[in-house]
Amino acid sequence: MPNRLQNETSPYLLQHKDNPVEWYPWGQEALETARAQGKPILVSIGYSSCHWCHVMAHESFENPEIARLMNENFVNVKVDREERPDLDAVYMEAVQAMTGQGGWPLNVFLTPDGKPFYGGTYFPPEDRPGMPGFPRVLQSVAQLYREKRDEIERGANEVQQQLARMSSLRLPRREVGEEVFRSAVQILRADYDRVNGGFGKAPKFPQPMLLEFLLRRYLRTGDGSVLEMVAHTLDKMSAGGIYDQLGGGFARYSVDAGWLIPHFEKMLYDNAQLALCYLHSWQVTGNASHRRIATGTLDYILREMTSPEGGFYSAQDADSEGEEGRFYVWTPQEVSDTVRSEDAAIFNLYYDVTESGNFEGRNVLHTPRSVEEVARITNREPGEVRAALQRAREKLRAARELRVHPGKDEKVITSWNGLALQALSAAAAALGREDYLDAAVRNAELVTGRLLEDERLLRVYKYGRAQQPGFLEDYAFYANGLLSLYEATFDPRWARLAKEIGDTMLADFWDDAVSGFYDTGREHEQLFNRPRNLYDNAIPSGSSSACLLLLRLSSLFGDYSYAERAESAIETLGSVMAEHPTAVGYMLCAADFLATTPLEIAIVGEPESDDARSLLERVRARWLPNAVLALASERDAASRETIPLLRDRGEVDGRAAAYVCHNYVCEQPVTSAEELERQLDEVTRPKS
Repeated sequence: MPNRLQNETSPYLLQHKDNPVEWYPWGQEALETARAQGKPILVSIGYSSCHWCHVMAHESFENPEIARLMNENFVNVKVDREERPDLDAVYMEAVQAMTGQGGWPLNVFLTPDGKPFYGGTYFPPEDRPGMPGFPRVLQSVAQLYREKRDEIERGANEVQQQLARMSSLRLPRREVGEEVFRSAVQILRADYDRVNGGFGKAPKFPQPMLLEFLLRRYLRTGDGSVLEMVAHTLDKMSAGGIYDQLGGGFARYSVDAGWLIPHFEKMLYDNAQLALCYLHSWQVTGNASHRRIATGTLDYILREMTSPEGGFYSAQDADSEGEEGRFYVWTPQEVSDTVRSEDAAIFNLYYDVTESGNFEGRNVLHTPRSVEEVARITNREPGEVRAALQRAREKLRAARELRVHPGKDEKVITSWNGLALQALSAAAAALGREDYLDAAVRNAELVTGRLLEDERLLRVYKYGRAQQPGFLEDYAFYANGLLSLYEATFDPRWARLAKEIGDTMLADFWDDAVSGFYDTGREHEQLFNRPRNLYDNAIPSGSSSACLLLLRLSSLFGDYSYAERAESAIETLGSVMAEHPTAVGYMLCAADFLATTPLEIAIVGEPESDDARSLLERVRARWLPNAVLALASERDAASRETIPLLRDRGEVDGRAAAYVCHNYVCEQPVTSAEELERQLDEVTRPKS
């Protein structure tokens, strides 16, 4: 008999609808049942592509005896952390405070009023050395709750009070400038892996926010050693198994320090951020390989992760056919069965496909040798090798399509779609890719049509249903994406929507008492603690993205009140940026925008005219991270009304003109691409 999860839309919750556990979704029914029956609540939090969530589900939640213990002693609640990041945040923080560690699956025990008193992550189905089995945990917690309920409730109240003090703490402000940035770079340099690229040791996670910050530092200072850290990291990641060498896109992380063996799940948010980072690196360095990886990653999103309506799916699983990575790995025999022998030999050499394998007897594809090295070994011309590799990849991609595909989480999450919207919009503008622009516009029309009601965003869209009030990250990420879409299309409706969403975000999430943002708005369900995450993790924090949004809105709309709020929030993390930069990579990017007088560029002319396009191409050829860009014809009243940057400016002598303003000074308008190039060179010259 299906349980109460059968009517949910979350793929993760639906995976558990046939468990013998009497699961509830989070909501009043579960809380009221716990109060009526006097039982504690067991909340189990995970997500659809989480490998160890699947393991625990199979070992414990599908086990009738363990399910009996859960049903007799607890009201059991399943939560998709991607749908309810607020629940995940407050209960993860509680478990970390109680045990010193956290992760997923997250299993936390609550009093009937929702206050946590014990928790942990993965529990095995029986006792193991140093790890109690889940049945023992269930029985012990149930007994403790029956016999010492007053003591448990006192402890839960203390946990709540401790976390409430932490979330409402007002941090001392520190002005953010060169001293903070130099300190951050010095710490990142010390943590940098000079052999493999990236930061820290295994397991190795891509950290695009830190790389974006370092790219910004290179543009500001001209320090080639900073650029080398970025370029080397991007090269090593794209050569490793963490990058899908056949289909494009990045896995979540590598289990080793050298990016070779991935944890095979693919997340939308990773791929959106990494595509943008590779694109920016190509704009800065001209490295054609980085452009190829950027487009390969975005092409993967459009091919594998896009719904018929234009939404971007959340994730692909690591597992298929019951095995982690089975979809992606190869043996030499499988290659030779698919590809003609001469091409197979070259493919296996280039991608290091061996009989012994590098992953459970099979091979994760990676590229330890260059095309030129393979050409020398095989006594061929590099062009011959490239042609052979291209033929082999096409055949192997087609063969791989016949395999059982990993599961896919097809829910559309507003914030993650905002990251993808920003990447596609930037790439469409920089590369002239109409397919990227079409996908970006379709996504914006879907999200603003189905997930925006009365200027308030919803969180999730699935099966034609939009639900859950949006969180801070939804507002900040999506409005930033809309601003990037405006700069790709110059359709003023996207700029207006970004401003409206930003204004609602300030009204609902900003709190003067802490000089910053909370992750939940004033209309959200009131949990035992109001979450306020200041630190960037796999995705930017809502706070750091909100600060960058406010700075962009301030420049584009000429309203300094936005920048004042951003400055207040950024400076509360000034000391953290200087001392712990790995925790605040995206906030460092926002701080860089704050510390640099923004560049304001307006082009007035017919958008399709040769002279306007010539000016626009010179701007788009560069990465200008702290610039805002507007374009409209003299006849476009809607744009001139919406964007103050365009007002009182016109063509010059009947030709499209570019207006560049920097440091509160506007240059003379120019009508030639060469003159515009000279002005941009002058205002973006590195300051050593």
